[in-house]
Amino acid sequence: MPETRLESDSMGKIPVEASRYWGAQTERARLNFQVSPYRAPQPFLRALCAVKGAYAQANQELGVLDHRLSLAVLQAAREAQEGNFDEEFPLDVFQTGSGTSWNMNANEVLAGRANEILTGKRGGKAPVHPNDHVNAGQSSNDVIPTVLNISCRLETERLCQALEGLAVAFETKAHEFSTVIKLGRTHLQDAVPMTLGQEVGAWARQVRLAVERLRGVYPRLEELALGGTALGTGLNAPATLAPRAIAQLARLYGVPFRQAENLFEAISARDAQVELMGALNSTVVSLMKIGNDLRLLSSGPRTGFGEVLLPSLQPGSSIMPGKVNPVMLEVLIQACAHVMGVAVTATIAGQNSPLQLNIMMPLLAHEILSSLDLLTRTVEAVNDRCIQGLVANRQHCEEQVERSLALVTALAPVIGYDKAAQVSKTALASGKTLREVLRDDGLLTSDVEALLDPRTMLGPENQS
Repeated sequence: MPETRLESDSMGKIPVEASRYWGAQTERARLNFQVSPYRAPQPFLRALCAVKGAYAQANQELGVLDHRLSLAVLQAAREAQEGNFDEEFPLDVFQTGSGTSWNMNANEVLAGRANEILTGKRGGKAPVHPNDHVNAGQSSNDVIPTVLNISCRLETERLCQALEGLAVAFETKAHEFSTVIKLGRTHLQDAVPMTLGQEVGAWARQVRLAVERLRGVYPRLEELALGGTALGTGLNAPATLAPRAIAQLARLYGVPFRQAENLFEAISARDAQVELMGALNSTVVSLMKIGNDLRLLSSGPRTGFGEVLLPSLQPGSSIMPGKVNPVMLEVLIQACAHVMGVAVTATIAGQNSPLQLNIMMPLLAHEILSSLDLLTRTVEAVNDRCIQGLVANRQHCEEQVERSLALVTALAPVIGYDKAAQVSKTALASGKTLREVLRDDGLLTSDVEALLDPRTMLGPENQS
């Protein structure tokens, strides 16, 4: 049995493993909540410790916290931000919906480490008390929404940077493929010609718009609930305390965090997270469309569309030798499907804000932050291992254009819609090309030849 020490709270004494920094409230929560393998996301923990450090500094500046105690808490907070105490945050995601246990876990760990710095003795409540000192001027009800906003804001920017890298890759390929003429398709049927560059350029624009939508949520995520304490009234906190702490957080992260315009709203509602997941849901809809498009265009390689060639990464079948599958695109599609489900979860969680407090904040933190991380990693991997190595099958694209019946569209203004339709049907039934049917019918003049040139059908500027 490991050595223990006794820690106490308002419910009495409880043994805690002596090597741990946490105290009684963390231990009770650890024993109560053991239903999943999920723990607080690392970005959330880093932001939580940053908030505690900012308050330690602000409380010291206002004379609320002794300078010696403040320095110890600050050192503990910075060490925790660097990941030195990740194992000291053992609590399940599925816990009290306010996240109070996560807040008290941080209070106790930082107090326990600060006491070790000051006395050499780990844990306890003296000289640094988890509530009276580390949590001074705060409530779980304004800290947890704040940490959720900060971590969501920072992790969303990570994703945006990955998406910008993907957009650049698509833009580069669009330029590279600007002279590759291929068939467009509507309803999965042959349509008029376009360039592969135009097709890829559309994907690049989708990704750029996704970044715009995600960053459009930033102003709401940058509003912080700090200073509202329990409900929004600011009880037990000096009015100037939270603005000082927020200013420090803004400097730390280089993000224009500010106190929420209405602290009651900032504590009682999680609309910013629902909005973020709406933008993220739109993003994964775009990415899934792109992934499925690329799967179609690379299908075959001989009996499918076969218009682009993907990098070969691994054998694709245990029974069919030589088969290679679009594995990275399937990773992307699965990740997108997962995030779509999380958007539904976030919608339900956002609805569960009875009166003055949301009761699903740990779940929101887990689902949103894990989704952002998953999508960031997936986008980076797809870009690196798939899009960068994308190659156009130029000859095959040209052959398909020549065999297409959709070229007859350009003739409709000259020979009429009905005649053009008849030429198309005759070509389909006979297996001939449009040129062959037109030649047989005596309609293949030099003007008609010019109209059948696919390069004249690509738009006024042939933009990719």
